[in-house]
Formats: sequence, structure tokens, C-alpha cells
Amino acid sequence: MNNLVFINACIRQEQSRTYQIARRLLTLLSQKYNIHTIDLTVSDLYCVTANQYRARHTKEIPEQDMILANRVSNADRIVIAAPFWDMSFPSILKTFIEHISIEGITFKNLEDGSTVGKCKADKLLYITTRGMDIPTDSELDQGSSYLKAIGWLWGIPEIITVAATGMDIYDEITVKERIESAIETGLRICNNF
Repeated sequence: MNNLVFINACIRQEQSRTYQIARRLLTLLSQKYNIHTIDLTVSDLYCVTANQYRARHTKEIPEQDMILANRVSNADRIVIAAPFWDMSFPSILKTFIEHISIEGITFKNLEDGSTVGKCKADKLLYITTRGMDIPTDSELDQGSSYLKAIGWLWGIPEIITVAATGMDIYDEITVKERIESAIETGLRICNNF
């Protein structure tokens, strides 16, 4: 069975609408993949400091960062669940990505100046909910666009977003309908993921 890495950045955990969607999709995906969860909600990650940045150039990278980078790089598929916060996603996800974007593991700089991704996965599924009614790929949706850029860096050609929008502006019935619609869309995607 192939491996899937699930990166959970749903800070509100079980109360998170994003997590509710992710949980349903992961139930289906668990029939096809061994799922390895990286739970950022209990992480003690910190912003990359100037000293750590300099250490990367001498390959003095913390062991935990290397382990996580290799886990992501070797995954057959990647799923990220992160709510829409301040036009993007929670900062812990960006911090995590900074820790595991390691030259030689998730990407490689070539002598000709070009860069190639080193991740095995050819698909990444991004699950999110947005309080505002902002569509995916709008210039206001910086979460999806950032993950597409990271996909380029890591060599993951297909970044798929499943989003439920308007979570903070519509009535409870409409919100539930939109969550169910996102789950249905996600389940269709997961059938071929």
C-alpha cells in the first residue's frame, strides 16, 4: 500500500469545519493509502532564525526537520488541511514548510541555475474552508496560490483545492450544505487521487 502524508493545520481541531471535511476524505483515502499524520496543531515549531538559515548552507539541519522533509518528499500523495486565515492559512503551516523545504531533499538546485523538485508525489490535495465567499484561484486566495508555488518548487505538478466558502456569512443550513458539497467534491477527487 502506498503512503500518504496528511498535514493537519486545523488549529481548532475537532471544531474546525476544514477538519470535518478532511476527516471524511481521509476515511476514503485510508482504504488506498497508509496515512501518516503530521499534526501541526500540537507542534512546537518556531520561525526559522538567521542562525538556522545560515546553518542550512553548511548542512547543519535539525534532525527533526530532516525526518519530516524526507517523510514529505517520499510520500506518494500529500493532503493538507488548513483553514483560510487572513487571506491565506495559519502561520504554523508556512513555518512547517520553511522547516522542510530543504535543498537536496524536497528540491535540488542544479549547476545551470535551474531548480527541480524532488518530491515523489505528483498530487497534493489542499482542503480548506473560507469564512468569506472568496473562490479558489481568486487573487485574494493566497493559500492556494502559495501551495501551487511550493508544488513547483517540490516538483508536485498537480495541486488540487477543495474549499467550502462563505462559512461566516451564511446561515447554518447553508453552511452545512456547502460543507457537504465540498465533501462530495472531495470524495469524487479522492476516487482518482
